[in-house]
Amino acid sequence: MSTANTDVSSHPVWFRSSYSNGAGGECVECASTGRDILVRDSKLEAGPVIALAGEAWRAFMDGVLRP
Repeated sequence: MSTANTDVSSHPVWFRSSYSNGAGGECVECASTGRDILVRDSKLEAGPVIALAGEAWRAFMDGVLRP
C-alpha cells in the first residue's frame, strides 16, 4: 500500500459504495487505474489518496465479504 498523488491528466473515475446515502456521513470513494485501486475520503477530494495493488484490494474485499 502506498499514498499517491493522482496525476490530474489521468482523470480517474471515482465511485462510492451503493450503501452510501449521500447524507454527508463517513464515506470513501474508489477508482481503478487498470493496475491499482485508488481510495480517498469523499469529503477531501483534493486530499491524500491510497493506492492499492489489485491483489491487495482483492484480499481486502475477500476479508470484508467473507461471512
